[in-house]
Amino acid sequence: MSVRSYFERYQQLNSVEQKKDTLIEELIQRVTELEGAYHQEQLDHEREKRFNRDIQLHEMELMEQISRTKAIMNREPFIVVLLDGNGIIFKDDLLQLGEEGGRKAATELSFAVEDYVTNKFPSITSPKIITKMYVNMRSLCDACVRSGITTDPSILDEFARGFNGSSPLFDLIDVGLGQNAAHDKIKETFKLHLYNCHCHQIFLGLSDESPYLQTLEETLGDVDLSGRISLIEGISFGKSLESLKTQYRSARFPDIFRDTKINAVCTPWKAAVTTKPRSLLTPSPNPHAAPLSRTPSNMTTATTASNTAPVSSTPASSHSSDDFQLVRSKPNSSSRPKAVERNKYGQRVDRLDIQSMPREEVNRIKKLKLCNYYFLQGECPNENCHHDHGRKLTKSELHTLTAVARMTPCRYGLECDDPECLYGHRCPQSEVGRKDCYWGSSCRFNTAAHGIDTNIVKVTKI
Repeated sequence: MSVRSYFERYQQLNSVEQKKDTLIEELIQRVTELEGAYHQEQLDHEREKRFNRDIQLHEMELMEQISRTKAIMNREPFIVVLLDGNGIIFKDDLLQLGEEGGRKAATELSFAVEDYVTNKFPSITSPKIITKMYVNMRSLCDACVRSGITTDPSILDEFARGFNGSSPLFDLIDVGLGQNAAHDKIKETFKLHLYNCHCHQIFLGLSDESPYLQTLEETLGDVDLSGRISLIEGISFGKSLESLKTQYRSARFPDIFRDTKINAVCTPWKAAVTTKPRSLLTPSPNPHAAPLSRTPSNMTTATTASNTAPVSSTPASSHSSDDFQLVRSKPNSSSRPKAVERNKYGQRVDRLDIQSMPREEVNRIKKLKLCNYYFLQGECPNENCHHDHGRKLTKSELHTLTAVARMTPCRYGLECDDPECLYGHRCPQSEVGRKDCYWGSSCRFNTAAHGIDTNIVKVTKI
């Protein structure tokens, strides 16, 4: 074989070796790349494992935090009941019971709201009920007296005291005569609780006034918020609110609230005790005749302006309210004409010095809950009066009862020309020339009834 042949065979083998080396190099490079990728994959996997573990731990922490937050949100759940006294008025029989009626009204309202919540919102467990009722007490007293619901305006003060004393969370608030005063307070209180997580429902007892329409329309835009509101309808809504009533839950409590406004049209005997009383007070033909009364024979009456001993009364036949007239017992037919004494400013002056009376005796007479009309004027015109008519009073007790009656402001104030008016015309705690008293801003008498000049310069005879 020639050398050339060997050389050609060598070149062929060498080419194969080179291809083999190239293949090995490529395989080594590929293995290196795969090893790098695998290592990176391992790193990524480990990182994802750590990340997932951290996420799970964080999620568990968040769930625990949410649970704690929910527990806090569900702690002390409460419901707010906001009532406008112009549209929400308690039933007559509750108002007539005074302090007891106020406590009863609060209790019945609480039970009614609890039953409503149990039926409509079963998920709310044992919520507290916060109730705020905003009332113009002067207007309410005037309406109740004019309509004959009561003849004693102080009954409404006692009702408010009973309502407020029934529960730490129940408030009946006198908003005075300001226009939209009740709405302004309800609106701000409503906004304060609307986003409060502890407040699960807001009950609105409204009057048919345009300001409430705007408040409710603004809330309708958010379904979640509108579901937190329920309306209480007392006096029927007018057109302005009737259209919105279907957009909210609404409730009626007919055993607690009136469905009509108080009718201030007086029957004759009611007019006698609420307007100009003397026009309908007919004296008895017999000076010592017993008054027309539904009281037992062992009860006593008192003369109106004097401190004479009580006169016994006997039962009389019943009369309808249409022909009922008040009859006053008088000591004798020669009694001097009744008179209203006034100072140089024309302001009424009552001579009774309440401050000089023993405080213990005044408080004792107060607690007896005596009927002022019966004992001081000889007749109680209220057939449903809940005050005591069955005692026999001494001169001293009658004198003290007169002082107690004077502690309730007369709504005619210093201009009153009724000589037998039971109520007070100047603050009994004020001093001449001073426009304040011991009670300060909480005094039941207005500023004009303080510091009155008590020097009598003229008399108006009736």
